[in-house]
Amino acid sequence: MRASPQRDARCSQKKAALEVKGDSYVLETDVHFPTDLNLLWDAGRKCVALIEKYRDKLGYNLRGWRKAKEWRRQLKACERLTSQSVYRGGPNKEARVKGAVREYLAVGRGLAAKVQASLLELCDQSINPAPWEGLEYFQRMLVKHLDLVQRRLLNEEKIPASEKLFSLFEPHTEWIQKGKQRPNVELGHRLLVAGDQHQLIQDYAVLLQEAEVDQRIPVTDRLLGRYGAGSLASLSFDKGFTRAADRELLSLYVPEVVMPKRGKKNAAEQERESGKKFVALRRQHSAVESAINSLEHHGLNRCLDVGIEGYLRYVGYGVMSYNLHMIGRELLMRQRKRAEPELRAA
Repeated sequence: MRASPQRDARCSQKKAALEVKGDSYVLETDVHFPTDLNLLWDAGRKCVALIEKYRDKLGYNLRGWRKAKEWRRQLKACERLTSQSVYRGGPNKEARVKGAVREYLAVGRGLAAKVQASLLELCDQSINPAPWEGLEYFQRMLVKHLDLVQRRLLNEEKIPASEKLFSLFEPHTEWIQKGKQRPNVELGHRLLVAGDQHQLIQDYAVLLQEAEVDQRIPVTDRLLGRYGAGSLASLSFDKGFTRAADRELLSLYVPEVVMPKRGKKNAAEQERESGKKFVALRRQHSAVESAINSLEHHGLNRCLDVGIEGYLRYVGYGVMSYNLHMIGRELLMRQRKRAEPELRAA
């Protein structure tokens, strides 16, 4: 069947260049707020849980765990008492804190030694390596956080950021402070989103230990590689992405580059940012914030998948679902418009 002349005319029209707007937000991982004390508890309880699982369900021979539940109870009681001593006031706080911490560390070290002995027992048995590796990981985390609690609360050391871990279950989680009042801290990764004038997301990237300011050129490179030279009419970012050298480079490939300068502006910069086109595009930049709000509202506010691979997959499915939703909404709108004359005639 031949296409109609109107359809041929529409197909022959040149596609409009994209007006791209980029911004980022934090997609959180599904973790609780971390402290050295509750991460130590997480490591200890998982060690006990895995020991019970391997002994009762998988049938491994692990001796000396008749009172496994008592180990869990003791560790939890110490964690609760230590947390209350640290985060509440009262007389002789320093002495109470140090006493509670020492008791917590004593129970934790006893548990760590017992788990280490069980790991050696598992080595002598012909087992699948996966159970051994899981228990070894949590035993290692238990020893690590025993050391961190000792250094921070007893030795009063400041722990370097490179040694900190913000979740035992999602170790890729980052501690992010974007200067907002609420929430002042977010746990997850920055998700960069680039939308166009049709409210579709044209590009996205999960920033793993990467700065926002380094993302403008990679985003533009991906878009130009996908759609070709001349496919971008404009590119806008907020002040967090601004870098003068990058703006000058991008201006060679994109007609309008909107990157408001942070801080005081000279006369030339003031004139450039007062231009009619610049002001109009900057006002339209809020459209990408609307897309981000929609993503968060429809599930991309917290990742419920597990591991970094699951996190990346969750983001991809979320962006695809958003685009399908927007395309479907546009198709329904066009269908209603085509049906309006027939309804009026009827």
